Amino acid sequence: MPHIGITGHSNLTPDTETLVADSLRTTLAEHPATELIGVTCLARGADQVFAQVILELGGRIEVVLPAADYRNRKVKPHNKAQFDQLLGKASAVHTMPFAESNRDAYMAASEHVLSTVDTMIAIWDGGPSGGHGGTADVVNAAQQRDIPVTVLWPEGAKRD
Repeated sequence: MPHIGITGHSNLTPDTETLVADSLRTTLAEHPATELIGVTCLARGADQVFAQVILELGGRIEVVLPAADYRNRKVKPHNKAQFDQLLGKASAVHTMPFAESNRDAYMAASEHVLSTVDTMIAIWDGGPSGGHGGTADVVNAAQQRDIPVTVLWPEGAKRD
């Protein structure tokens, strides 16, 4: 069963989340539902949309959390219920050995995702990372490892 990883922008507009979900459904339709395993850090935006679509299609998700304090320190109050719901549906959860969530923890979590997947999907506008461990950095790291990356940025997509 192929493991499919996700990287992407966390600051998607609500309309863009809908566009991205539709693109993901089309892209993932080539895989039988029982074989869909999505690997995600479960950040808001692209990661959570990906997780929702994988589950909706009948697949399962594996979650890699960047640090022990990730939920309490980084998950926004308005996003905690959705985060908790998705985390509760994970077939596996791996927490990286960082006490605090920071750019190094994010990149380490993404590197862990890359070490477990056969292919990546990037919800990416093609721009540079806003800091170490951003989407462009993860796409570059995947390409350096010869992991195939499918970039999705639907027509009309925008970031907040």
